[in-house]
Amino acid sequence: MAEIITVRKLSKRYHLPDGPLALNELDLHVQEGEIFSLLGPNGAGKTTLIAVLCGLFPPTSGEAIIAGYNVVQNPLAVKQIIGVVPEEIALYPQLTGRQNLRYFGQLYGLGGQELDKATADVLAVIGLTDRASDKVAHYSSGMKRRLNVGVGLLHKPRIVLLDEPTLGLDPESRRRILDLVLQLKQEGATILYTTHYMEEAQELSDRVGIIHHGQIIALGTPEELIQTMRGEDTLRLHIGTAKVSPSVLEAWQQVRGVKQVLLEGEVITISLPHAAEVLPEILRLADQAGLSVSSLMVQQPNLETVFLRLTGQRLTGATE
Repeated sequence: MAEIITVRKLSKRYHLPDGPLALNELDLHVQEGEIFSLLGPNGAGKTTLIAVLCGLFPPTSGEAIIAGYNVVQNPLAVKQIIGVVPEEIALYPQLTGRQNLRYFGQLYGLGGQELDKATADVLAVIGLTDRASDKVAHYSSGMKRRLNVGVGLLHKPRIVLLDEPTLGLDPESRRRILDLVLQLKQEGATILYTTHYMEEAQELSDRVGIIHHGQIIALGTPEELIQTMRGEDTLRLHIGTAKVSPSVLEAWQQVRGVKQVLLEGEVITISLPHAAEVLPEILRLADQAGLSVSSLMVQQPNLETVFLRLTGQRLTGATE
């Protein structure tokens, strides 16, 4: 496959000259026709990267090339071949679904029968044909998200940039969006998909880049990334509101094979191989410290396990 998105040493600093870096010399290479997911917590730099790629913000340094066009030097050429689905809903609530699509279609330069067909096609793809004449203000959150995606597809872009498209959705609405993304890939689109939901990245992606503090810290297929954690379990102990002293955490850290111990609210997360073999010792130390374990779970490796080991924090529950 040919490379269609190339990012080299890309940095973005919002507050010059010494503000924090939202992107820090980030490198990225996306192949034509693949679903490439950027997986990371909110605030990791995912939205900033999308904003730079679509020309909303200029980079502080480095370069981004889309289908041979530099996003700074040839922004109009880039915008003709990309479709952007922002994290925030970008619709007019007092217009109907059809009117929203026609308005944005005209901004893309569509008109006449071409606009009619594009609007009808997109409504069918996102499953909103029967609600096209209703005002968006009366749509559910899931319907608004689907229409938000539809706006980015009107001009049949070669590349679709989707920024957290399932944020805040119920399971059924999320499933609809994920199925739509898979359908776009089948139709030949290249998709850059940002998410902090490990399950989405694991299901959808040809490749995943794990992003943290504006840098990609791991890259590969989901299977390749998970393979790096083979033989390592994640043990989660729910201890309620009891106070855990540093000495208890240190005692767990000294248990044979333990690689990482984290305290997050009411949950202790321990990374180790073969959890079953040392679980009695872990529980003995908890009892010795006067901690009551209300529940425990042993989890096999997944993308969140990879992120946890690399960053020392979990993906779930991350905030901006």
